[in-house]
Amino acid sequence: MATMALAVNLITYFTEVMHYDISDAANQLTNFMGTSYILTILVATLADTYIGRFRSVLMAISVEFLGLGLLALQAHYPKLKPPLCNIYDPSTHCVQVSGGNAALLFVALYMVAFGSGGVKAALPSHMADQFDDRDDKEAKEKSSYFNWLLLALCIGGAISLTLIVWIQDHRGWDWGFTISTVSIFFAIIVFAFGLPHYRIHVVNGSSALIEIAQVYVAAVRNRKLQLPEDSTQLHESEIDKEAAIQADFLPHTNAFSFLDKAAIHASSEEEPQKPSPWKLCTVTQVENAKILLNMVPIFCCTIIMTLCLAQLQTFSIQQGVTMDTNITKHIQIPPASLPMIPITFLVIIIPVYDRIIVPFLRKLTGIPTGITYLQRVGVGLILSSLSMAVAAIVEVKRKQVARDHNMLDEIPILQPPIPISVFWLSFQYFIFGIADMFTYVGLLEFFYHQVPRDLKSISSCFLWTSMSLGYFFSTILVKIVNKATEDITRSGGWLAGNNINRNHVNLFYWLLSLMSLLNFFVYLFVAKRYKYREETHESTTENASHDLHKEYSN
Repeated sequence: MATMALAVNLITYFTEVMHYDISDAANQLTNFMGTSYILTILVATLADTYIGRFRSVLMAISVEFLGLGLLALQAHYPKLKPPLCNIYDPSTHCVQVSGGNAALLFVALYMVAFGSGGVKAALPSHMADQFDDRDDKEAKEKSSYFNWLLLALCIGGAISLTLIVWIQDHRGWDWGFTISTVSIFFAIIVFAFGLPHYRIHVVNGSSALIEIAQVYVAAVRNRKLQLPEDSTQLHESEIDKEAAIQADFLPHTNAFSFLDKAAIHASSEEEPQKPSPWKLCTVTQVENAKILLNMVPIFCCTIIMTLCLAQLQTFSIQQGVTMDTNITKHIQIPPASLPMIPITFLVIIIPVYDRIIVPFLRKLTGIPTGITYLQRVGVGLILSSLSMAVAAIVEVKRKQVARDHNMLDEIPILQPPIPISVFWLSFQYFIFGIADMFTYVGLLEFFYHQVPRDLKSISSCFLWTSMSLGYFFSTILVKIVNKATEDITRSGGWLAGNNINRNHVNLFYWLLSLMSLLNFFVYLFVAKRYKYREETHESTTENASHDLHKEYSN
């Protein structure tokens, strides 16, 4: 709730308050979102290796609280921001934020990015830890948890996209940031009060990412060694039979056999000292690396969906600025609140999907989640292609109305809007919202269930990292498209210039739709060949985490 308004309205803050050009403001938005998601890797590593998921969430949400507080202070005091100026008026010269004020802006903004990314990295895994995989009832409830997580995000998003956006636009950005800060403060209190009831994941002090890197380094260093015919001769740590902690040890598989060389002993004689982990790894380390490598193609196929999402947060918002935002004579809907439409639908359909559709599909397929994770992801990918196609058709209609009324060169805000309702944009938001429900939730479940216990937080980072790359690739793609089309269009590129009525956003949407469709067919090829990891009762080791004071007494 506290930060979703930033994802859709930050471009307005950068243009109207900090006086950035529209293209620069769009880049700042995608950079902020991309950084927020890529930082999930850092927090996930801290969570799994050093401080645990509960502490990671608490740390991240506290940093986010401080960042929002700084944004509220800057938005409130005139000395900390540029003088008031109408950037849409071509006769005025607006001063862009600079110097110490710019430093304050970006320090605060990227504190929010770090905090938001940290919550994304650790919170889903922390809450999923509360369910025991050995218990059939709790295993089903875990699947429902991911659906209800999305519902909670939708409810918070609905408040953010209506109340907070309205306050930002009509009462001031300082009030909007203050309300977000207060809501984060109460979230910290509520989350901390749940500590006596949580099952706490106990960290083992090793870095999963470093162990994965060791496998690749060792495999390269041992590339000239011959693999033994008997896989039991590969290196593995001694298993404590009495403790029976089997979830920490993975059996050898034949996939990606080139990585097995990382577990080859250099000589048959016992070495006087323990070999370097950068030259000799355990079979379990190697299998962990194989699991992640096996998921890379699925990961790559999800990047383009976020690339499409980035356009709904930038170009679609700018389209809405030129359109009629009236609901009634006295009520208007800000363009940044348009994502409220699919969110409202999701709030209704998620309980229906979870309580009616999933049980029905479960009876037909025998799968606890109704359909497989990859099937769910595939539905979302094809819907994202459809969303971009619809966006292209709507843009053609919007420009045709502007052309018919001789309004192609109208200046937003200073002159009347194009006589076409902003609700025409709701179709693309609606379809993409449904795609959201299938793909992103499906990916969270897929990554969480497919990786070993010690990589749980990093597993959720697969989703967030793919989204980060999608945002960064959006910036790159926009520049490539403009460069490739600058000599064949009057506007100097499909997306060039600040007059969205004169560029070719519709062609860009068609390009994204085609790319998404091709990506879907690649995904089908990859998904059909993916082999699910055999389920293990990983919660065997997690039973130790039921003793809450064990970790926090030190």
